[in-house]
Amino acid sequence: MPRTTTPPAIEIGLAAAIVAFSGGQPHILTAETDDGDATPGLPYGPFDPLKHRTFEIGLRAWVAEQTALSLGYVEQLYTFGDRGRQAEIRVTGPHVVSVGYLALTRAPTLAAHAAFRPWYSFFPWEDWRAGRPAVLDAVLLPLLSEWAQDKAAEQAEQDRRALSRQQRLATCFGVGGAPWDEEKTLERYELLYDAGLAYEALRDRRPEALDHAPALGQAMRFDHRRILATAIGRLRAKLKYRPVVFELMPDAFTLTALQNTVEAISGRHVHKQNFRRLVESAALVEPTGTMTRTAGRPAALFRYRREVIAERPAPGLRVGGRTMGAV
Repeated sequence: MPRTTTPPAIEIGLAAAIVAFSGGQPHILTAETDDGDATPGLPYGPFDPLKHRTFEIGLRAWVAEQTALSLGYVEQLYTFGDRGRQAEIRVTGPHVVSVGYLALTRAPTLAAHAAFRPWYSFFPWEDWRAGRPAVLDAVLLPLLSEWAQDKAAEQAEQDRRALSRQQRLATCFGVGGAPWDEEKTLERYELLYDAGLAYEALRDRRPEALDHAPALGQAMRFDHRRILATAIGRLRAKLKYRPVVFELMPDAFTLTALQNTVEAISGRHVHKQNFRRLVESAALVEPTGTMTRTAGRPAALFRYRREVIAERPAPGLRVGGRTMGAV
């Protein structure tokens, strides 16, 4: 008779990547915990089917409790359940499967134990607004190139990877003439994790090597940086076919403020005149008839045209293309 084993208990966690825009930067909301770990993490908590009728209701409840924030726009991202994601914290506890969410908000009043942090502090290689990020050539690409040239290790993982290490490097990081795709935020983080360069990879697999981890962005608790990478990629893609950027804008705004927000989210510079032509042709905004003072001459204020949702199926801002930063 075959031996039977009791399967491990499963706990469903709910994690929220909550994005706001202020001071010219996209920010992500982090929440402190009472376990003494100072590593930043997303607001999260377990799903309780006795209290929460749906996952989203549970998520909103946890966010309100931990941050005093009442969420508006929310969408489910992905389910994260890799083994070992929380082993360093709960070796004998249940296996946690996290359901990640993307939420957008305007600058709110928060509880004392919650704070917004610039999301590029977690992913410095993703910000191309002022040109090619220095960390790519100074640190990241030399280490990845060395990893990609390890033929023995690549042979050992051949049965579980459709692409070679060199192909993954080219596709994710625009090496060898390939384009840089700003939507591949998650794929780039996963490559860094597989290469053992992300702090979380060392923490999960080789904690004795943490003192020698390269400085590649601020780490996060558990797999929260993986969830955040998924949220960034999703939001960058949605900018192009849905008017989600207006969830981050005030009721009235200048076109310069709108451009700054789009650039900050996408991580790329957009030519001013091209952007204004794009906004006008998309008919996403309309003038309010009022002006505001700026450092220069007064600027016209605009508002979002909500009617555009009924006028066409994909009213987004298709800025730029996947051509940045090939090396």
